[in-house]
Amino acid sequence: MDERFSSYMEENNNFKCGYAAIIGEPNVGKSTLINVVLDQKISIVTKKPQTTRQRVLGILNKNNLQIIFLDTPGLIIPKYLLQKEMIAAAKKAILNADIVLAIISADKYSISEHVLEQIILNNNKNNILVINKIDLLNNKQLEHHIKRLQHEKYFKEIIPISAKKNINIDKLIDTIDKYLPYQQALYPNDIISEQPEKFFVAEFIRENIFISFHEEIPYSTAVEITEFKEREKRKIFIRANIVVERESQKGIIIGKNGEALKRVGIKARQQIEEFLGCDIYLELHVKVKERWRDNEMLLKRFGYNSSSEK
Repeated sequence: MDERFSSYMEENNNFKCGYAAIIGEPNVGKSTLINVVLDQKISIVTKKPQTTRQRVLGILNKNNLQIIFLDTPGLIIPKYLLQKEMIAAAKKAILNADIVLAIISADKYSISEHVLEQIILNNNKNNILVINKIDLLNNKQLEHHIKRLQHEKYFKEIIPISAKKNINIDKLIDTIDKYLPYQQALYPNDIISEQPEKFFVAEFIRENIFISFHEEIPYSTAVEITEFKEREKRKIFIRANIVVERESQKGIIIGKNGEALKRVGIKARQQIEEFLGCDIYLELHVKVKERWRDNEMLLKRFGYNSSSEK
């Protein structure tokens, strides 16, 4: 931990620190928000719903403030075990949070019952309603939108933002600051997340699968890092398995003459090298594990187990 940061905490009784869980339906901009707030990509983003599968922790440090953001999977009705674990991860983040940021999209004029249910169940929290994507509305529409939502009694405040356009983000941070407890930092100020590098490597690969393929393929896919080690001249060797549920899906991911898999590898490698700050050698393999999304043992092996999260 930076000595100046540590000294500041010891000398200043006004230091605040706490957890802020970001919840909402799929595709409302939760992951975009955490990336913008931290000014670094730690949560993958695609146009497809349910891209986020696990709780992603990101830490914002300021002079007298540490906010620990928890990005969570979208709240839905689960259809298989993986989705049940995703919802469990979101609910656990809410329970552990000091503040809950419930995000809705500006082009929707109500709060989903799944989100509202969690807010009502956890009404002892400092709940803040965040209207994202306000760049889609004009001022009159936004004013009308806020008036419609002001009757919601479960929220301390309503904050309109655009994560994509970086509008009102400072106001949101200031609002979170108001409701954080006074306590010393829970993490050193020189880290941005507690997740290991292998987690982010797997996520970047999975993001490019979501971008490159359509329909059921991305949702039937998991990524497992089987080898991660430094070689000569600090070039990191990474071997990863892309796991699918059927042989037909394996053929689609590999593509003719391996071209589809190669494209995923090239794009993922570029992102991973930028993230790690060094050259890597990325080796991808495609494996079939039938019905892995309903296999408790495999879900745990791939990291989709909410009981293992803090």
